[in-house]
Amino acid sequence: MSTPDEPQADLPSGRVPRRSANRIQSFRHAFSGWWHVLRTQHNAWIHALATLIVIPLGLWLRIGLREWGLVAVVIGMVWMAELINTAVEAAVDLASPRLHPLARVAKDVMAGAVLLAAVTAVVVGLLVLGPPLWARVWPLVLEAQR
Repeated sequence: MSTPDEPQADLPSGRVPRRSANRIQSFRHAFSGWWHVLRTQHNAWIHALATLIVIPLGLWLRIGLREWGLVAVVIGMVWMAELINTAVEAAVDLASPRLHPLARVAKDVMAGAVLLAAVTAVVVGLLVLGPPLWARVWPLVLEAQR
């Protein structure tokens, strides 16, 4: 029986997995994982685009701290779901290289979790950003009609 510090299996490259030597290395691994998701997952680009639209929009609309809290939570929730989904997909592919019904269930459930997070973020975004956006845009529409 191995201890928690001992590796359980070798990596495909032949290297033995290790813990990070320090906090900086841990952050490098974390950002490497996020970068992997951005490079390999098409939906991550949609999440990135939404994030890059919502943040400046919130600044322009001058939403309050509570609203920023809600926006930050749902943005984080979507990104966490996408990262976990990618990790689960990789683990399932490793454990079950051939198509297996339970592998499909794991992947479908994770995809459903990402969808739920994204839909929740859209609803919160509409509730938080919709009214102040409407208040800023509607007068411009009325003036353009004159």
